[in-house]
Amino acid sequence: MKILVTGGAGFIGSNFIRLLLRAHPEDQIINFDLLTYAGQLTNLTNLPNQANYSFVKGDIADSQAVGQVVKNNRIEAIVNFAAESHVDRSILNAAPFIHSNIDGVATLLAIAKKYQLTKFVQVSTDEVYGSTPLHTKFDEQAPLSPSSPYAASKAAADLLTLSYFKTFGLKACVTRSANNYGPYQFPEKLVPLMVTAALNGRKLPVYGTGKNSRDWLNVLDNCRAIDLVLRSGHPGQIYNIAAHNYRTNLQIVDRIKKQLEAAQPQIAFVKDRPGNDVRYVIDDSKIRHELGWRPEFDFETGMGDTIDWYVIHPEWWEPLLTAVKNR
Repeated sequence: MKILVTGGAGFIGSNFIRLLLRAHPEDQIINFDLLTYAGQLTNLTNLPNQANYSFVKGDIADSQAVGQVVKNNRIEAIVNFAAESHVDRSILNAAPFIHSNIDGVATLLAIAKKYQLTKFVQVSTDEVYGSTPLHTKFDEQAPLSPSSPYAASKAAADLLTLSYFKTFGLKACVTRSANNYGPYQFPEKLVPLMVTAALNGRKLPVYGTGKNSRDWLNVLDNCRAIDLVLRSGHPGQIYNIAAHNYRTNLQIVDRIKKQLEAAQPQIAFVKDRPGNDVRYVIDDSKIRHELGWRPEFDFETGMGDTIDWYVIHPEWWEPLLTAVKNR
């Protein structure tokens, strides 16, 4: 298969490309990424079988650039990871989120329709459902109730994607995953933020009381699920992807503190961000029953390995922190 992976230099996208090159060496992969602050080609060093991988720099909202890549490379499928994804940044300025997450997706869908691609996968998030009430879980039919501009932009993109299936017959699917953790995550997200802060001798900033709860999914388990949806997902369907590893932010920070005890990290509680959802709980029985997916990573092992990865690779995250400070 000839696959265009948009946003392939980001956290989940780069892990997905690595998975494809290992699991499907016969595929041709084109990575299309604008390389904004969270997209780094250093996420894709030492790739196996470079002959079937190439990179093109570009904006998914640029119809001419996307169309040229799809046409020239005879692309058969698009998997869209490209997105502005940090909730805090969306609260400060929603415009980049509307540009990438809505306008960009609309452009990709129009190109996919024009060239009659065999599959389009929109990678989304459990945040589109909003906060989950106690003793409840959201399946794919749950109403969308996004709390942040980021989540709202992703919900809009999901609805656009499904409309192209209903109106034009585009073979499109949507995946909505729980909170991902793993290597190559930009150090503004919780796990790398806390690890790098501890290693730099700074306090660990925790929003509010730290009681907000998330389901923690290893990024490689998510990538395996997305690959399965790409190859076997039924057009027009949404697939929730969960791990059932429910932890509060404070529990995650305490887990990091325990592993980095030598650094003697200390917590600093800070003012909560606006609209911070209390908990996310999604029902992923559909992908388990229909496609046979199961998460493979044990949480304790996966989280421990992830913390170790950031400890071992300061050459990856230190330049990123320096760049953010100098912006």
